[in-house]
Amino acid sequence: MRPSKPLRSREWFGPSDEAGLFHRAWLRAEGFHEQVFQNKPIIGICNSASELNNCNLHLKFVAEAVKRGVWQAGGFPLEFPTISLGEPFMKPTTMLYRNLMAMDVEEMITASPIDGVVLLGGCDKTVPAQLMGAASANIPTIMVTGGPMLRGMWGQQELGSGTDVRRHWDKKRAGKLTDEEWAEIEGSISRSAGHCTVMGTASTMTSLAEVLGMTLPGTANIPAPDSRRYATAEASGRRIVEMVYEDLKPSQIMTRKAFENAIRVLMALGGSTNAIIHLIAIAGRLGIRLPLSLFDEFSRTTPFITNVRPSGKYLMEDFFYAGGVQAVMKEISPLLHLDTLTCTGKTLGENIRDAQCYNPDVIRTMKEPLYKEGGTAILYGNLAPRGAVIKQTAASPRLLQHRGRALVFESNKEMYERIDDPDLDVDENTVLVLRNVGPKGAPGMPEWGRLPVPAKLLRRGIDDMVRISDARMSGTSYGTIVLHVTPESAVGGPLAIVQTGDLIELDVPNRKLNLLVPDEEIQRRLAAWKPPLSSYKRGYVKMYLEHILQADEGCDFDYLQAENLE
Repeated sequence: MRPSKPLRSREWFGPSDEAGLFHRAWLRAEGFHEQVFQNKPIIGICNSASELNNCNLHLKFVAEAVKRGVWQAGGFPLEFPTISLGEPFMKPTTMLYRNLMAMDVEEMITASPIDGVVLLGGCDKTVPAQLMGAASANIPTIMVTGGPMLRGMWGQQELGSGTDVRRHWDKKRAGKLTDEEWAEIEGSISRSAGHCTVMGTASTMTSLAEVLGMTLPGTANIPAPDSRRYATAEASGRRIVEMVYEDLKPSQIMTRKAFENAIRVLMALGGSTNAIIHLIAIAGRLGIRLPLSLFDEFSRTTPFITNVRPSGKYLMEDFFYAGGVQAVMKEISPLLHLDTLTCTGKTLGENIRDAQCYNPDVIRTMKEPLYKEGGTAILYGNLAPRGAVIKQTAASPRLLQHRGRALVFESNKEMYERIDDPDLDVDENTVLVLRNVGPKGAPGMPEWGRLPVPAKLLRRGIDDMVRISDARMSGTSYGTIVLHVTPESAVGGPLAIVQTGDLIELDVPNRKLNLLVPDEEIQRRLAAWKPPLSSYKRGYVKMYLEHILQADEGCDFDYLQAENLE
């Protein structure tokens, strides 16, 4: 097979002039003979493996499998590192650095002598960051995801990372779990490398990467330690060489129809609310606008069929054994654009033609869904003029229509200082409000949106209440929690002027979120509001604050989006 046009890498290694000699000599300094890289596609392996990121730690071994495939197909693999965003360790949030990683990926691809690239990612922000960077670079690209870790086991009880940590922490705060039991859970919940074992942001985004057509079929949900993860990585190495010959680029795969498919599947999965921000950002790199109204339109017409925590019963291992995202797509195929092109060179419809569901309790049918609508709903009202989101499938049905008085916290620090105060003026009807935790306010829009239920209420058996913020929450979280309130409070959104004691109305079926205060009073408060002063005077965070977009725009930098979004 011959490339459809001259190889990009030949600009570096082809000329017989001084620069060409330097380039060839420097590779030969690594021990390669000239025959290895002359007239062969050079494949970059963009690796986010890091010992500061247990989710992606095993990718250093996955990279070796990719290299085998590249060599088999007649290519020349060269691995390079990028920033690695490990959700458990980075403070205040990996979201602050997603765009920095996307820039790192884009610049490494465009500046390097490679003809195609294999993206290796797994943890929450690594997958969207890599897809954003690769979309902007737009050379032949395939993604190999890391897969979920093995399920946790505490005695005979299965534990899902993230979700069950929070569940048992609430029990401990309520005095229903001993220190010894808490220590046992710590040693039981994370049993291998790989990302979270529930349908959190990592599992959601790796699944959606497959829906978008950027991974080989059936690879998104393979558990991290499973040998099939390495076999498919090898196959991906072979396939990227073919993609270079075909000149098949991300812009040809991640089309508007492909993103519409991803939104449909997101709703059917009951996936992470964070995926909305990430899909908008990736699409924005390709000149595609995804308004929040589209997410809600698809939510109303897509059933939730995936019985996986935090919105269901099972874990990601069970989901993979049941047929994974391929089976979900097959089940909702009447709602999908089956003619979209994928990295295989075939259509999505061809890829899922033989998909099967092996456990109908894990992956339900459209006729017997877990919930008639999709996992996420978009809310509007005078408290969220440009929208807010709620994972309705992980909320308490009794609270989906609710009125209550606000209890306002000005910062995450203040909230944690006060939340377990026995004298806190709060009951089960109170609406907890946290502000100044959005893209600019925090900064970085951390996963602080799941405000804990006050300990005094947990001891009374109350395990959920309405909570509202301009933050995000982990995709592994659950509860009646309104997130991504836009515009955020730090830029003068209405959340900034809510006062303790104000009545707030949440009406998810009718998609409403309103502050029940007269309009003239709202306008008076807004007119008196003053923006907070920033203490960041240098470095990346200063640049971040000057260029970050709001949640409904994907939280990308304004200058990195494609011009003229359509």
